[in-house]
Amino acid sequence: MSDSEDDDIPQLSSHTLAALQEFYAEQKQQIDPGGDDKYNIGIIGENWQLSQFWYSQETALQLAKEAITAAGEGGRIACVSAPSVYQKLRELHREDFSVYIFEYDKRFAIYGEEFIFYDYNNPLDLPEKIAAHSFDIVIADPPYLSEECLRKTSETIKYLTQGKILLCTGRCQIASLLKIGDGGCSSLRYQELEEILELKS
Repeated sequence: MSDSEDDDIPQLSSHTLAALQEFYAEQKQQIDPGGDDKYNIGIIGENWQLSQFWYSQETALQLAKEAITAAGEGGRIACVSAPSVYQKLRELHREDFSVYIFEYDKRFAIYGEEFIFYDYNNPLDLPEKIAAHSFDIVIADPPYLSEECLRKTSETIKYLTQGKILLCTGRCQIASLLKIGDGGCSSLRYQELEEILELKS
């Protein structure tokens, strides 16, 4: 090959090449994050097409603490469409509870046996290993602000929980929640998340 042929081969500038290598490194990290990093909130990016919006570190931590308290020693926690709470619970490195993530996004399968594929359109299509009423608390954040999504997610919650529920949704869902609850809630309390964080700090 002659020097003139070498000149015809396109070459990236060093700046562009560095940016491309950084992009590929980020993609590899998202596909296969190693060690404890795989539990960092945001390690798996939000997918807005799936209506994913991650909680802030502060919010995820507060919800995780509430779940641990409610579950008690040796408790079982189900995170339904709430992956950032799952990640925060795992990031705490505690062994006094078990936790599962019920999620549609298969990127969360990196969490192995704790990942349960979940589609709210088929609310009771769960693996046999997930027995009815086998979780001390269910934390759920239905992905869409629609009555249908809330109703179907509620079916899953009722199947999973022994009684305790921490439901995160928009204020616009209160009427639907009361309608769906059908008087079955022994206690229903709506509180703005900002108020909860303020009370706890």
